[in-house]
Amino acid sequence: MIAAAPERRDGREEVSLEASTAWLHLFGDATRLRLLALLEEHELSVAELVVITELPQSRVSTHLGRLREAGLVHDRRAGASSLYRVNAAMPPAASTLWRLLRARLEDATLRADAARREALLAARDTQSWPETVAGEMERHWSPGRTWEALVHGLSALLELGDVLDVGCGDGWSARLVAPQARSYTGLDRSEKVLAAAARRTADLPNVTLVPGEMGALPFADGSFDQVLLFHVLTHAEDPARALAEAARVTRAGGRVVIVSLAAHAQLELTAPYGHRHAGFSPRALRSMLRAAGLESRRCEVTSRERKAPHFEALTAIATPVARRAASPDSVGPRSTSPRSVSPHSVSPPSPDPAPTHPASPLRGDAPVASPAGAPPAASSKRKRSR
Repeated sequence: MIAAAPERRDGREEVSLEASTAWLHLFGDATRLRLLALLEEHELSVAELVVITELPQSRVSTHLGRLREAGLVHDRRAGASSLYRVNAAMPPAASTLWRLLRARLEDATLRADAARREALLAARDTQSWPETVAGEMERHWSPGRTWEALVHGLSALLELGDVLDVGCGDGWSARLVAPQARSYTGLDRSEKVLAAAARRTADLPNVTLVPGEMGALPFADGSFDQVLLFHVLTHAEDPARALAEAARVTRAGGRVVIVSLAAHAQLELTAPYGHRHAGFSPRALRSMLRAAGLESRRCEVTSRERKAPHFEALTAIATPVARRAASPDSVGPRSTSPRSVSPHSVSPPSPDPAPTHPASPLRGDAPVASPAGAPPAASSKRKRSR
């Protein structure tokens, strides 16, 4: 906030060196000048300013906040939006400087902004909201249209079979995935986190929670149709070992799905969150997948954060390659009856012949027999300890 200047005896405003520098700095940004020019004669919303200026919403909102704080623009609520306009009663020093600049501003960018503004205003009464943000709808808010809502809608399309979620956390992902799975097994190294997950998933009968390490999974070979490693590889002591274990417990025709930070140079920022590794490049992760006995179907950067340092995330989908006969030195099952966390428990291996699961409609693969020690079917009831 720039301090108001006292008036002299002749009625003229005194402006200190500090205040003068602050005003010059405020006006010394091209984006803020563009916004002032656009708002001089018309009220516009943030969404409309984004369309006109073709700038990110976060950038427009940040500069509007600076201008409003300094008293150069004001806003009023109009339904779910705020409309902004140049403040006719802006501080005298700012008003004098703005009039001086505005009289001399002539630029192709400002002319293009004005043309887009007039076109938008002409269409304002005839266009629907989706039409006003067409082409960049994901950058704009509307009631109830959130990424979380979209994820829940898309997840309803899935039929996942038996799922292992490595590093499952406190159960949020379980509530999303388990309803679409025959069985959901969540593994985490933290008993406290698993206890929170148990409370969160108490009403889901096909959920089993197991303590363990991603580098030594306590499951028999080929136990799962889908193995998820979401934001866990950077925490692994040995990422290559974790991938090899994921490959081991995945059935033929199943999938290993990975979401991880892409390679970055900001380990000092991620280390406090328990990260041991500074992400992975797509090329490095593809190499690790091959070494683990997995064939990469997709491995690429899929998102980038807007805020500095602009962390990127990559997504990888891989399937097990044909397994050779196991040797005595090969990685084997750690346990066929893993210890579970109350109130969930893993059913012990059945002595009966293994049932045959139907093929997944997502993969179009042939039916695969469940090995002993596989997760219970969704219809199985969990044991609960009191």
